[in-house]
Amino acid sequence: MRSLWLPLLLALAACGTDREPRHDTRLVRAAGAGDLETVTQLLGDGADVDTRDDTGRTAVTSAVYGDHLAVVRLLVDAGANVDIQDDSRANALLATGETGNAEVLREVLRADPDLARTNRFGGTALIPAADRGHVEVVRELVRTKIDVDHVNDLGWTALLEAVILGDGGPAHQEIVRTLVEAGADVDLADREGVTPLEHARRAGFREIARLLESAGAR
Repeated sequence: MRSLWLPLLLALAACGTDREPRHDTRLVRAAGAGDLETVTQLLGDGADVDTRDDTGRTAVTSAVYGDHLAVVRLLVDAGANVDIQDDSRANALLATGETGNAEVLREVLRADPDLARTNRFGGTALIPAADRGHVEVVRELVRTKIDVDHVNDLGWTALLEAVILGDGGPAHQEIVRTLVEAGADVDLADREGVTPLEHARRAGFREIARLLESAGAR
């Protein structure tokens, strides 16, 4: 009896090796490497533009992290879903807040992303862009309908992060100015009741404090 089952088991095993893997990572890897030719070929061969790797990351998010503008443009044109979040809750839009590439952000915005999606800290793309000093990305984002007063899991807004985590230099000064002009609530305090102005004064950021005072901050 055992000899009768053995050929069948071997045949089933052989069929299993021909099955597609749970995650076809070729497109994601090519996008992350900026390999436009391979990405184009894979899409032409019928690859799913929204396929994910083992971390849940899509090709378009991988391309954004690599600052590969042409690949991002190609994937957006191919209908990539820029809202898909990976296991770390990153997606194409949120990644631009980290990388600071405004040109890539403009391509992602063409896909009409969900501006309210949040990262692992509960923040929108605007918040990391503000704290990292990405002036051009902040400028692009405040032109959208993104919530400039969104509060993340730490209890901080983009304005608070620009002050608390920034260095008080020209880039963060410009970000504070941009957020204020976009209507950010200058008196919205952190969980301890400390306002952006008080944080600026404590840190010795005189120009930022002056900007906030000019905006009527208390």
